[in-house]
Amino acid sequence: MAKAIRVHQTGGAEVLTFEDVEIGQPGKGEAAIKQTAIGVNFIDVYHRTGLYPQQTPFTLGSEGAGVVTAIGEGVTDVAVGDRVAYAGGPLGAYATERLIPADKLVKIPSGVSDETAAAAMLKGMTAQYLLRRTFKVGPEHVILFHAAAGGVGQIACQWAAHLGATVIGTAGGPEKVALAKTKGCAHVIDYKTENFVERVREITGGKGCDVVYDSVGKDAFPGSLDCLKPRGLWASFGQSSGSVPDFPIGLLSQKGSLYATRTSLFHYTSTRPELLATAADLFDVIASGAVTVDIGRRFPLAEAAEAHRALEGRRTTGSTILLP
Repeated sequence: MAKAIRVHQTGGAEVLTFEDVEIGQPGKGEAAIKQTAIGVNFIDVYHRTGLYPQQTPFTLGSEGAGVVTAIGEGVTDVAVGDRVAYAGGPLGAYATERLIPADKLVKIPSGVSDETAAAAMLKGMTAQYLLRRTFKVGPEHVILFHAAAGGVGQIACQWAAHLGATVIGTAGGPEKVALAKTKGCAHVIDYKTENFVERVREITGGKGCDVVYDSVGKDAFPGSLDCLKPRGLWASFGQSSGSVPDFPIGLLSQKGSLYATRTSLFHYTSTRPELLATAADLFDVIASGAVTVDIGRRFPLAEAAEAHRALEGRRTTGSTILLP
């Protein structure tokens, strides 16, 4: 019998229950995997609280790694025994075993561990599309990345620096600021003690940034817009502090004919070729040593509620994983 973290009603971390589940045999197009590591992400909190509604009861989690134990009819993308990882597919990662559509799985290269894959797939593929497709970052660009010491932030800032960009990061408190400085940031702003808009203007000589990457949401708005050059891009991809308030579209004109987007990993990996290309780019940059993936916290799967409390309390740096 497999074990899983289930949500029967939405709410705080206390609603997470550790239960026996029956996963059955893989159907057509499916694979069964025995999981070895599971990624914890803020989107899991959004599902748990009901911000992103799901039909209850459900098993939480969007990211994991493991070994294929069985395949269903018609599956050719993976085989029994393959080490695989996934991110952004159907929910159900917070489990010792699970079924998943086989076309959502990617094979893990020999130079990447299961823990690294589970810690990096969702965050790393998010960094890939933000830096390589939402806005194609290069040596001529100055970028601002909020939450630079977080899981996505650490990967993205290293990657952006590798691409030659000047990276400005924000982080909360001396320890996170010091960490971000080791992860590709040329400048780090402590948002707890400094006004990040004023500091960006100082750092850029009043010119502003080409792009602001924002997973913070409410607390960083509208300041993020004030950090941009005319015709700059504000890329919102999360809301850890709460939703961005509704605003008139004319605000973008007032602040410099700005562009704005609210992105989702799903829309960048919705086809099999896109998924494989995105994951391959991520694994390549990890294997090259240009990006290292720090796993700040590890929790037993049964302690998923504590992992959520740590994440929401901003008591984590880098990636957090659950171990079945």
